[in-house]
Amino acid sequence: PCIGYCESHDQALVGDKTIAFWLMDKDMYTGMSLMHPSNDIVDRGIALHKMIRLLTHGLSGEGYLNFIGNEFGHPEWLDFPREGNNESYHYARRQFNLVDDENLRYKFLNDFDSCMNNLEDEVGWLGADPGYVSTKHEEDKVIVFERAGAIFCFNFHCNKSFSDYKIGVEVAGSYKIRLDTDDKKFGGQSRRDPAVLAHTFPEGYNGRRHHMCVYLPCRTAMILCRVGESDFK
Repeated sequence: PCIGYCESHDQALVGDKTIAFWLMDKDMYTGMSLMHPSNDIVDRGIALHKMIRLLTHGLSGEGYLNFIGNEFGHPEWLDFPREGNNESYHYARRQFNLVDDENLRYKFLNDFDSCMNNLEDEVGWLGADPGYVSTKHEEDKVIVFERAGAIFCFNFHCNKSFSDYKIGVEVAGSYKIRLDTDDKKFGGQSRRDPAVLAHTFPEGYNGRRHHMCVYLPCRTAMILCRVGESDFK
């Protein structure tokens, strides 16, 4: 089978960094506490960490690979005792206590990873045909694709949000947000209302038979799933 991954054990070994550490570096030591306001580097890192993992998960082949601790943004590398580190055990560890501490932001990344995998169990996109990418807009930094009936929407732009962004949809209907990287429970800003449904219009767009308009705040991603008929036919 074809397995997709953001980072494997190689990226966690000494000499390299985990994605979270590349994104936030030394700020992980001082900016992950909920006892203090986060800074721009941590906010950016947490947002992109979730988006990178969701994009990879959604477009993976038949499986998705994770390395222990990376799902919650483990801050340091892994290094086993060897001559080059004086046989030290200091980095021969995974700090799972970080995700269990309610005062740290690591829990947001872990909760997102859990919800992402649980939704995949329900929708089954890893066992479905490859995703159909209908939007790849370089200037807008937007990616939209469909897989297993679910619609994945990403806005990687650093400061540009879009209201009523037009996207192609193959199957007509009303669609509900099932996963949102911007949800407050994942450390986001909750700029989208999960109770608001998106309805398709009959005109086709970007190679799809229908279209709908969605809200895409900057540095966020969401998954929409069909829940009923559209109000516009």
